[in-house]
Amino acid sequence: MICLIPSLALNSALRIRCEKPEPNSEPYGPVPFLPKRVVLVRHGESTWNAEGRIQGSSNFSVLTKKGETQAKTSKQMLIHDSFDVCFASPLNRSKRTAEIIWGTREGEMILDYELREIDLYSFQGLLKHQGKEKFGAAYQQWQLDAANFNIDGHYPVRELWSRARSCWTNILAHQDQSLLVVAHNAVNQALIATAIGLGTEYFRILLQSNCGVTVLDFTQLSEGGTPHICLNRLNQTPGSPVADGTSAGRKTRKRIILVCHGSKQGNLEANLPNYKDQPLNMLGTIQSQKTAELLLDLKVSSIFSSPKKASIETAMSISRVQEAADCLGADHLPRHVEIKQVEDLDVEDIFQQSKNEKFKHHIKQLLLNFPENAGKDAITSAMWDRASKAWKLLLHELSDESEPEKVIVVVAHPAVHIALIVHSLNLTKERMDSFHLDEGSISVIDFPDKPTGEGVFCCINYTAHLGRWSIPITRTSLNEIEEF
Repeated sequence: MICLIPSLALNSALRIRCEKPEPNSEPYGPVPFLPKRVVLVRHGESTWNAEGRIQGSSNFSVLTKKGETQAKTSKQMLIHDSFDVCFASPLNRSKRTAEIIWGTREGEMILDYELREIDLYSFQGLLKHQGKEKFGAAYQQWQLDAANFNIDGHYPVRELWSRARSCWTNILAHQDQSLLVVAHNAVNQALIATAIGLGTEYFRILLQSNCGVTVLDFTQLSEGGTPHICLNRLNQTPGSPVADGTSAGRKTRKRIILVCHGSKQGNLEANLPNYKDQPLNMLGTIQSQKTAELLLDLKVSSIFSSPKKASIETAMSISRVQEAADCLGADHLPRHVEIKQVEDLDVEDIFQQSKNEKFKHHIKQLLLNFPENAGKDAITSAMWDRASKAWKLLLHELSDESEPEKVIVVVAHPAVHIALIVHSLNLTKERMDSFHLDEGSISVIDFPDKPTGEGVFCCINYTAHLGRWSIPITRTSLNEIEEF
């Protein structure tokens, strides 16, 4: 049953679902499918966020002034992006965020109870120290082994994953192709994970900050086939993704920042990615400077770079700004940052091993993250093997305890970083087409406990630091996608 309710200070119809749909085993469900771009946003800071109180699916907190400001910033971040419909959790904090972002758009807003935050039962309403004192071992399990956490006879994370699949059935059944979803931290994590096929063990691995924006693309592989799903970006926040030094509420001591080199000479004219060893063009130079400025908030320990010109130029730009930290007012002393060239971060020579058009078409599909048997090609395997060696080198460097806090910057081609992301998530090379990176973007992986193969992703394909040259959220048209 669908219950209609009047507009709440919006120029659009609001609907709230009063009947809970049956869960479906597939995140996209057995529904007629059109290619779609889904943009997920977490609500702004709430009063209970600020108090450190466990919210769960309770509905007592509202946005703080900071939360309202974050929502308004996200509205500006999405102001030029077009959406056909907005789905939102009916809980006050997310509904208010949705109202601010949606503004005067004419499309409808659908309030869906299935998009509420994770159900935490007896934990809800407690301050975090109260949860620890009252529930002891159960609270510790919630912190350390959330996938198997049990309270009041329920497994909240497992229930959430099941609910997320049901949400996808509702969302993707909608005929529009550009959809905005405004919800919560945990449920957004579950939506992302179930979309790209990750289990409950990935809870708290894909960070969702207040008003962070995540983009998923759904494209049809074949007539009646299962849609291909690509994570276009993760957690693009209104503020800096590197400033606070925490991941999932824990202080991080070790961090890897993946920097995609900027645009190269010849890129703007070519229809295919440029695999030649070319220097940065003017846009690429601007992108590298913007990235260097963003990273000035951090004390970079070392930079690992592909030996190719565009990567070296980007690395040099970051190093020069770090070394001028005292002059720029970011530190009381200059910083010396060593640049280490790593052959295993160079995959562009692999791309040049074949010049035939069929190969170029394959690489175009792979690099643009539209599937064409990406994990089965010998070229992809060679790239994967190199990235595997590079990832082991990075983890070894990060494990050096002589520096208790360490930030490593890695500069390379977007394809290298996609492979490193997949390695960090302990996935196979066949999953490389599940991710997309743009030139000039950064991705941040934190290790709040210790350097292992699986870190916490603060963001993937972040481009907001590029200012007017950032990549719009709804840039790629679905018609363009279908042409590939």
